[in-house]
Amino acid sequence: MAKKGLMIDYLLCTGCHSCEVSCKLEKKLSTGAYGIKLAEDAPWQIDEDTWEYKWLPVPTQLCDLCEDRTAEGKEPSCVVHCCSHCMHYGDLDELAKKMDELDRKAVLYTI
Repeated sequence: MAKKGLMIDYLLCTGCHSCEVSCKLEKKLSTGAYGIKLAEDAPWQIDEDTWEYKWLPVPTQLCDLCEDRTAEGKEPSCVVHCCSHCMHYGDLDELAKKMDELDRKAVLYTI
């Protein structure tokens, strides 16, 4: 059986926090506990009227890639609820191939 992982294309993340919320609900996590945490790379000014923000969804130690869901053939909750479609779950080889096709860098997580 092929090893599975989570690919996150940070360029597409809009910072909506749906990954955090869906994970907290799926895992019934308490206040202050996260399976995936959205970090903000501080805004920086591009020109007088333009600011850039970068959002970074980061799986924590509590992330098990929704092993109960994925054992049933479903995707992790964060992937299902990602509004910007920046998260992808699948075989590591396929995700690595998808990363190679991007003209930018993405991050690949495994457990």
